[in-house]
Amino acid sequence: MADSRKDPVVVIGLGRFGTALSLELAERGTEVLAIDHRPKVVQALSGRLTHIATADSTDIDALRELGVGEFYRGVVAIGGDLEASILTTSLLVELGVDNIWAKAVTHQHKRILERIGAHHIVLPEHDMGERVAHLVSGRMLDYVEVDDDFALVKTHPPKDIEGVPLGETRLRSRHGVTVVCVKSPGEQFTYATADTVLQYSDVILVAGPIAKVESFADRT
Repeated sequence: MADSRKDPVVVIGLGRFGTALSLELAERGTEVLAIDHRPKVVQALSGRLTHIATADSTDIDALRELGVGEFYRGVVAIGGDLEASILTTSLLVELGVDNIWAKAVTHQHKRILERIGAHHIVLPEHDMGERVAHLVSGRMLDYVEVDDDFALVKTHPPKDIEGVPLGETRLRSRHGVTVVCVKSPGEQFTYATADTVLQYSDVILVAGPIAKVESFADRT
């Protein structure tokens, strides 16, 4: 099976988000075509990105000339100009790009992008603010929302499950969460099993519905 991470990606819009994304993808070995309508921005990044072009992404002929329709994955990273964001996304749909990611700046913007055919919507400022709020307000070491009502949390184990094999704690039935991985001091993360015995100094990854993992983390 082909490694989808190596499939070329077209990134349209080179603000902070689009630039960081393009550079990170390139660093990971993914071929990137980066597009922006501002010549100065393109020139500034030309030495760091192999494939970069100045073009009006709201012009379907310009996108065709760059071969955008041949890409399996495309990212519309335009945030400030909502009209350009929406039109560019619709043109990627028209060109047949199979997997479209789009940046939204508001929930209304997100709904519009979903309606016109974007497959994945990113709300960078909202998502980061929500993640930091979880970390600041609770006892989590890290927090990743993986779906609308499911999260993965990095935390310490609560005292009432220390020294007890996980299989005997009945965490899933009692708290609705699952300990996925554990990391002891000086060790690497490893998968948790029914025989795993936790200590407070351990770091664990816990998966479950958002409200349940939040409640579980607050007990540590």
